This record gives sequence, C-alpha cells and structure tokens, in this order.
Amino acid sequence: MRKAFLRHVRRFPWVTNVTLYGCLFAGGDFVHQWFSYREEMDWRHTRNVAVVAFSFHGNFNFFWMRFLERRFPGNSVGMVLRKLLLDQTTAAPLATSVFYTGVSFLEGKEDILEDWREKFLNTYKTGLMFWPFMQFMNFALVPLYLRTSFTGCCAFIWATFLCFSRQSGDGTAGAALAWMFPPKDPLTEGTEDKTGSAEETADSKEKVQVPEDGMAASKPTQN
Repeated sequence: MRKAFLRHVRRFPWVTNVTLYGCLFAGGDFVHQWFSYREEMDWRHTRNVAVVAFSFHGNFNFFWMRFLERRFPGNSVGMVLRKLLLDQTTAAPLATSVFYTGVSFLEGKEDILEDWREKFLNTYKTGLMFWPFMQFMNFALVPLYLRTSFTGCCAFIWATFLCFSRQSGDGTAGAALAWMFPPKDPLTEGTEDKTGSAEETADSKEKVQVPEDGMAASKPTQN
C-alpha cells in the first residue's frame, strides 16, 4: 500500500498532492462540524471550503514548494531556515487571507473582507505557534515530491481551527481550546452538589426510619 502510494505520487505528483491536500483540508471542516455536535451537517460550507482548498491552497502549495527548492536547494540548516522565513512571511499570510475572503465570497457575503479584518491578525499569530515547527520538519526531512502531501496532513488540523475561527471563534488558540475543552458551569456544579446533598439527606432519613419501624414492631401489645 505504502509503496503503491509513493509510486503513484512519483508518477503523478501534481494530481496526487493537490487531491490529497484538498480532501484533507475539506475534512477539517467536517471534523469541526462534528465536534460542534450539530444536528445537521452544513455541506454547503464544506463544499465552499473544498473549492477554496482545491482551487488555490493545494495548487499554490504544490508550486510554492518547488519554487522554494529551486531558490534555496538542499536541506542544510541555512537553506531550511531561509525557506521557513520566506514561507511564514509570504505564503502563510496569503493562504490565510484567501481562506477568509474566498469562503466569504462563495457564501455571497456583501463584505467579503469582514472576517479577514476581524480575525486575520489573531489567526496569523496562532499560525506562528504551529506552522514553523511543521514546515521545519517538512523542509528538513520530507522529499520534495511529498511536501505538499505532508503540508496537507498538517492542514487537516489547521483547517479545523480555521473553520472554527471563521464561524464562531476569534482566531486565537485560547478560543479554540475553550471550544474543545469547555469549562464547567459553576452554577450547574452548584445545582448538582445541592441535588446530591438532598439525595444523601433523604437516604439517611430512610436509614434512620427503618430501625424505628423495627423497634415499634417488636414492642408487645398490651391488653
């Protein structure tokens, strides 16, 4: 299976890399909706994300990786850092901008820059906590013909975050963590504690009542 996949990537690098990238990116939106426990999936939004991923992100990443390799060939520390610097200062903000504006355009929003203005900077800052580490491994360890596929695997996680940020978040990692691990409501906890205490009190009263009933039954009746 692995050998067949690698042989297919070498034979059809563009088709395989772009297809895999687009499917993984769209899968990120599916995971976001699934984690949100929605009653019905918004397949239209998933379609819009897939259109942006296939038409731009996958293709751009494929040719961008080849441009970087021609401009800074090899995987020495110096070359890797140069690729990484150019990638995070050029490709990362461009890809984030296209996501926000592209999906808004496909949804028919009047102001397609609204989400970009509100969330781009926070999203870019959050990306700097994720992408430099992923791309460093990509440039240093992954062969060129697999780099877009590797980026697509990372983009699966990133797309989940992007879709959350666009629909209900603010582009920060803190908002995403609060969504994934919501804090317990103190009012709910207090109610549960009171309910538990009331049940324990009722049980203790029943336990006390049982011996009293038994003692009453054991007393002889007087004529």
